[in-house]
Parts: sequence; structure tokens; C-alpha cells
Amino acid sequence: MPAPLTDEQTRQDAEALLDAAEALFYEKGVRAVGMDEVRAASGLPLKRIYRLHPAKDDLVVAVLRRRDRRWRARLTAAAEAETEPRARLLAAFDWLGDWFAEPGYRGCAWINAFAELGPSSPAVLAEVRAHKAAFHAQLAAWSRAAGLAEPAPVLLLAEGAIVTSAVTADPAPARQARAAVEALLAAAATGGERAATAKPQVGPVGPDAPAGTGGGR
Repeated sequence: MPAPLTDEQTRQDAEALLDAAEALFYEKGVRAVGMDEVRAASGLPLKRIYRLHPAKDDLVVAVLRRRDRRWRARLTAAAEAETEPRARLLAAFDWLGDWFAEPGYRGCAWINAFAELGPSSPAVLAEVRAHKAAFHAQLAAWSRAAGLAEPAPVLLLAEGAIVTSAVTADPAPARQARAAVEALLAAAATGGERAATAKPQVGPVGPDAPAGTGGGR
């Protein structure tokens, strides 16, 4: 009778499985990868794999969840290295450009998973939405801190750059989105300066004031 697995062995097996599944799913797509291929890449028997994750969708969710923690930690570290709010927001787009330029970049793992499984897998759909909500919340916080009252255009620029870079295999969309964000920041700054320097038009007050100035009736 084999010795029971230790907690450390279970942790190592779980990590090996996620490493193998993540690489295969991202490179080939979830549906194109069979569990036998995951078994061969991870070095774990199928019985062990199914004890860790009873269904393939469970494995996909675990892969996406771990990837989310790592991905957002890298993004946050790059942006938060900047102390000035505007620079922090722009640094997020610089980081996206670096990500797009990485060897083997195949777009957003969450968008890819949604395209394959989202409509038919509530668990995968929930994980994709959780990732996007967290990403958008962080980007919105940086946008508002930089002086943008409405962050929605920034979110659309980021998502558009992610998709376009995957389709074109070109990191340039990150630079283009960054330039558009710079234009938004400049417009917001100009609008704020105008509002701060504008002087209210106040007419004479009193019974002899012309109609419409707030004096006479």
C-alpha cells in the first residue's frame, strides 16, 4: 500500500498540474488539449489529476485564478513603481506593451477562455468576469487619481489594445492606446485649468440693475 501523500507533495503536484495545463491551454486552446496531453506534460497519472480537479472546467478555473493573481501583481508592481498619478496610469500601458512583446503572447487568457467556454461554463464565465472586474477597478482607480473623472475610455483603450495586439501579433497597440490616454489626460488638465481660472459674470445688484442680472424684479 503506497504511503499517504504529504501536504507538500500535494502542493507540488497541484503546481505541476497547473503549470502544465496553463502552458498547454494558452498555447493551443482549452478544447484542443485533451487530459491525456495534460497528464503527459505534468507527469501525473490521470487518477491523481482528477482527484485534484474532478472536471476539466475546474482545472481551467484554477489555471485562470492563479494566472490572475500573478498577472495583476506584475501590472500593479510596474504601475506603483511610479509615484506621480499620471505617470502611474501611463506606466500601466507601458507594461501592457511589454506583455504584448513577450515571446508566445497569444492575447488575453481570460478572453480566450470566454470565447471557448464562457457561454457553456458558468464557472469559467464567473472567473473571467472576476478578473476583468478586478483589472478594470484598478485601472479606474489609477485613472481617477490622474484626474480623469470618467475612466470608461481608458478601460476600452486597454481592452482594445489587448485584443488588437493578439490579432496583429504587434505590441504597437499599447503605444497607440498610451498616446490616446495622454491626450485624455491633457484634455482633462486643460479643462480643469479653464474651470479654475474662469470668473463668474456678475452684474450690478440692486433695484436699478438691468433685468436678468439678479437685482431688479
